[in-house]
Amino acid sequence: MFLTPYVSTTNDHFEFTRQQASHFAKIVAGDFNPIHDEDAKRFCVPGDLLFAVLLQKEGISQKMRFDFSGMVANGTPLSVSKKCDTESSLVDSNDKEYLHMTREGAISHDQAFIEHVVTNYVQFSGMNFPHIMVPLMQEQQMMINCQRPLVIYESMEVEFSRIDLKHPEVEFTGATFDVEGKRGLVTLNFSFTEDGEVVGKGMKRMVATGLKPYCDDAVADLVERFNQRKADFIEQNGALV
Repeated sequence: MFLTPYVSTTNDHFEFTRQQASHFAKIVAGDFNPIHDEDAKRFCVPGDLLFAVLLQKEGISQKMRFDFSGMVANGTPLSVSKKCDTESSLVDSNDKEYLHMTREGAISHDQAFIEHVVTNYVQFSGMNFPHIMVPLMQEQQMMINCQRPLVIYESMEVEFSRIDLKHPEVEFTGATFDVEGKRGLVTLNFSFTEDGEVVGKGMKRMVATGLKPYCDDAVADLVERFNQRKADFIEQNGALV
């Protein structure tokens, strides 16, 4: 199973070490958000890793919505709670919910298909900074706190026109950054195509807090630090996926 290196499973529960979660973020998703560093004080497991595990266990449905409601720390035992056939959640031992999924339509448990969708999506998802976020911040003339950047995964929706697919590819179709005071909602839109045909679409939403007036030098410094951290990781661990 492609997620085996990034999750520790015991009976019906699973959890993530700092290294597993951090390596998934960097190696699979190309996500170098400092909050996923192994030594981060405010460390949390990437939302895309939670999403990947839930899909691997529950399958891919024709229409799905994911709502993130909490940050998972390393070593937190999780399990899948099924409220009904169309609703599943990732919860801890106290039934605290971290990720909620609702779904409709046909379901595929084809692991090769799930691996392809997950890998393709999280690679797209991880590129939100700097490729997408920086132009959005420039456009709105507002920026995240470059010394303590924090952008939180809020929700994601996916809908396929059909489920008998093999290798749909994610394509970015546009983004918006809606700012209200010091808070902003980032919406990333994407489509799935297979053999030249559009077979699905999706939307990812993130919340950015502590916004400040845009400063070229501060953003340039943040991007430089991001690129250096990425280069250092590759030098120590080898090429990314």
